[in-house]
Formats: sequence, structure tokens, C-alpha cells
Amino acid sequence: MEHCSTFLPLTGSMANMHAFSASRLWFLLSVATVLLIGAVSVHADDDWPRGHYPLPEEGDLIGEDYTVEARADETLLDIARRHNVGYEEIRRANPEVSVWMPGEGTEVVIPAQRLLPPVPREGIVINVAELRLYYYPEVEEDEIPRVETYPIGIGREGFDTPLGKTETTMRIENPAWYPPESVREEAEARGEEAPRVVPPGPDNPLGDHAILLGFDGYLIHGTNRPDGIGMRASRGCIRMFPEDIESMFEQIPVGTQVNIIDQPIKAGWYEGTPYVQAYEPLAEQDEGMALLLEALTLLGQSAGGEAMAALDYEQLRSVVDAPDGQVVAIRPAPEPEPEPEPQPQEPGGLYEYLGLKRGFFDALKT
Repeated sequence: MEHCSTFLPLTGSMANMHAFSASRLWFLLSVATVLLIGAVSVHADDDWPRGHYPLPEEGDLIGEDYTVEARADETLLDIARRHNVGYEEIRRANPEVSVWMPGEGTEVVIPAQRLLPPVPREGIVINVAELRLYYYPEVEEDEIPRVETYPIGIGREGFDTPLGKTETTMRIENPAWYPPESVREEAEARGEEAPRVVPPGPDNPLGDHAILLGFDGYLIHGTNRPDGIGMRASRGCIRMFPEDIESMFEQIPVGTQVNIIDQPIKAGWYEGTPYVQAYEPLAEQDEGMALLLEALTLLGQSAGGEAMAALDYEQLRSVVDAPDGQVVAIRPAPEPEPEPEPQPQEPGGLYEYLGLKRGFFDALKT
């Protein structure tokens, strides 16, 4: 199967170094110190950039949902991009809101609460079912361990993003794009001619930054079509908002582990409460009992060896059967209803025992 694209760097650029005055440098360092000291809660969203969270010391839950009011001049996609969510996420959270004209003052839910994927928290983790990337940067001893999470676009049907573990192999600024054979064939079928190379610039679908993976021909890259973030729209590569990949680009060293998973069910704990987050599977998978058992297995694994209390399995089953990406707290099992006390039996013999009333036989006599 053909990968998403072929590329080579045409030009390289080095970030310009800007001189800061001593007073400005002191100001920035002071602000950074305040942010680090203040960020002590798993929900300290105001103290961190959007999508950045301190790793919970215990449990698996990060972030909180919140609402904003739409401005007159923005679409639902504009709001999603500004708040670090993708198309499918914002659409699921606001099914009654118009994508193109939300309307000034309309309340829009930002689905910012999520469970961390049930895999080791290292390097880059990409959950294709969730359309989201998680990055666990290495930190110094005096830094707070954190996770950065970003919405992504992935391969459309027929161009599936590959699963498995690999690593980053190269970072390229201003990459050129060499359209693969399938793109040239599709253009030819439309009576058009695809270019042999697309140089860096606004027409380049790779954007301004590309991170090569060990999977031959697959990349994490920017895009010149940001409306496709949060959708299955690529030829297998992982797309990011331009500002998101730019913020990660210099942080990620060559050799960083990349773990690409397909995990439509996530389950975990926070402060003694079990949570489940379910997404639509990308392909046909076993439904019902298999997914329910998977959720229970994940809860058991993340319980840290402690015995699990009985859960409300009907509620858990309803979350699995109607996946909407929301984090749901699972209730304890309901208390069993007391058995009814036996009622004294009225005389009536066998007919009364069978549930037949005397009136029935009286009616037969008339």
C-alpha cells in the first residue's frame, strides 16, 4: 500500500536568535517560575498552555470540559482550533450547533477532559481511534512531568495510518512534497497533470515542518488545509495544525519512540472513581461483550492491584454501545432490591394457583 507522500528538504532555515534586554529576560523567567510553582493540580488548565497538563501522580484523568461563547465572525472549526480540539471532537460535543454559523453568543462545549491512553507514558503516543497525539517529554529533575496532547488528522479509508512502535528519524523544515504515484494517477483520471514536486510554500500539503518516522514514507507533518485536522483525510501520514507541530518540532529529538495504537475504549481511575471514554471504532470490530470485557480489563489493570468494587454494568454497557468520546464516571452497582415478602394465599385451590380468577368460571356459567 502506498504511503502518504514522498519528500525532500529543499531549503533549511535556522531560527533567528533575538536579543532580549536583561529586564525582559528577568520578566520571562519570573513568569515561567510562577507557572511552574502554580501548576500543582491535574486540572490547572489556566496555568499551562492549551493541551499541556501535569501528569497525575495517581490515576489517568486530565483536563476538564468547559464552555465558551461563539463570536459573530467564527465557525465551529475556528473555535475548535483555538481550543486545541479537532473536527470530530467539536462536532460530537455540540451536535446541535451549526459548523459554519454557530451564531454570536452561542455556547460551545470544549471537550478538554480525557483519559490517558493505556500504554506506557513515554515519547509520542498516537491513538488513531481518538484522532489525537500525546507527547510525554523528558523533563529535568526540577521540572513537573507533563503530557502535551494535540488533535490530528490520519489516513482515510484505503490509506490507513500504520500501527505499531517506531521512532523519529529526522526533522525537516520547509520540506518539498513529491506527489506519489497514486496522486498522479488520480490527477490524470481527472484530466489534470500533477506536479513532479511541490516546493515549500502555501500550496505544500506538508506545511512548514515534517518529522520523519521509521515507517518508510510516513511522517508527522503540518498542513495547508487545517480544516482536515480531527478527520480521516490524509494518505496515511499524521497531520497537525501548523502551530502545534511548530511548538513540538524543536523539542522532539531524533530517536524518540512513537507508539501508534488503535484504542477506541479507554478506561482509568481518578480519586477512587472509575471512568470510561469510548470512541467509534475506525473499522468493524467485535461489539458488545468483547468491548465491555476490554473496558473491565483496562479498569482492572489501572486499579493498581486493588480489588475493584462491583460496577453498574448496565451503565458501562451503555457507554460502550453509544460511544461519543465523553469521559463518563461509572457508578457503583445498584443495591439489590429486597425480595418481596410472601403473601398469604387466598383460598381457591389449583385454579387460583394457575392465575385463573373465580370470575372467569362464573362467566362460563352464564
